Amino acid sequence: MIDIITSVPLLDLKSQYKPMRDEIRAAIDGVCDSQYFILGPKVTEFEANIAEYCGTSEAIGVSSGSDAILVSLMALGIGPGDGVLTTPYTFFATVGAISRLGAVPIFADIDPVSFNIDPVSAREVLENTAITNPGVKVKAMVPIHLYGQSADMDPIMQLAKDYNLRVVEDAAQAIGVEYPSASGVKRVGSMGDTGCFSFFPSKNLGGFGDGGMVTTNDSELAIEIRQLRNHGSQPKYYHKLIGGNFRLDALQAVVLNIKLRYLEGWHAGRRANATVYEGLFEGTAVKTPVAVNKDAGLTNYHIYNQFVVRVPNRDAVKQALWDANIGCDIYYPVPLHLQECFADLGYSMGDFPVSEAAAAETLALPIYPELTDSMQKYVADTLIKAVG
Repeated sequence: MIDIITSVPLLDLKSQYKPMRDEIRAAIDGVCDSQYFILGPKVTEFEANIAEYCGTSEAIGVSSGSDAILVSLMALGIGPGDGVLTTPYTFFATVGAISRLGAVPIFADIDPVSFNIDPVSAREVLENTAITNPGVKVKAMVPIHLYGQSADMDPIMQLAKDYNLRVVEDAAQAIGVEYPSASGVKRVGSMGDTGCFSFFPSKNLGGFGDGGMVTTNDSELAIEIRQLRNHGSQPKYYHKLIGGNFRLDALQAVVLNIKLRYLEGWHAGRRANATVYEGLFEGTAVKTPVAVNKDAGLTNYHIYNQFVVRVPNRDAVKQALWDANIGCDIYYPVPLHLQECFADLGYSMGDFPVSEAAAAETLALPIYPELTDSMQKYVADTLIKAVG
């Protein structure tokens, strides 16, 4: 019997939840019975599991991926007037955290293949900062591992060494991703001073609300981040630092601890679906994403948090998919250097052409592990027809 498909959601968390429902509900009941809701032993257990998974000595649970970036920059001493290098093609939280501290976002363009920061562009920006941003000293860099694959970290870490920069990895979309460093295979979040993860429900490892994690191999930095996440208090009611309320809830920790056991299978399912799409779109005008480290002998060379294609007439194509009840979305329609709230930075259209082209041409398709072949064929047939 052939499945008749008439709709495909962008993400189907209900299908993910069903096989884990009883286990998750029991874990939640355990937290409710304990009445220990904020931090505590369940969070500590989850932190240890994430540290082991990411290959770091420390992991600190926080309230969101956004707060993971914010508290990392705070712990590294980034403040008013300090320059922080990143890209304009990312979710707002990356640059929002920089600006909230009074620091100055400084942008480099992205690589047109991976959508991650282009190390060549980054070096050019650093070489010319004295001219383009007089009086601003760049003190940190935030490379983003976008859509589920690693930025090219060896040249980025070399830049950091050359310019004495601290490095905060934005790994919100890339938990478990491996990178073929010259010094050995590493997982994202283990190469910079800190790694920042989001457990927003739509992530590969998603919670039942907001949650985040900071990873690091610096024990002193971990102590400070733990202090900052709890209003800078250590011990209770004694404050050497001004921190914030960045604590992770135990309810999120127990849910995520269960889901963590399934994560490698979900990664594999997404990669398998990506391979199906590649075959369906071969020879068409749809440009599928390129996994830059696919042939490097890695397992998690890509985890496809998003499957982002490039298409002509993107907005019309998106509408055609919506009309066919196919979930799709644009990540991201307006690069950050063109956002109204950052107008005072002085950037304009044309400053970062690769980021601007990505914003105009890309479309994210359903890629979650529970997709069936019939669902993928319906998506592909509809998209190919829309592209023309």
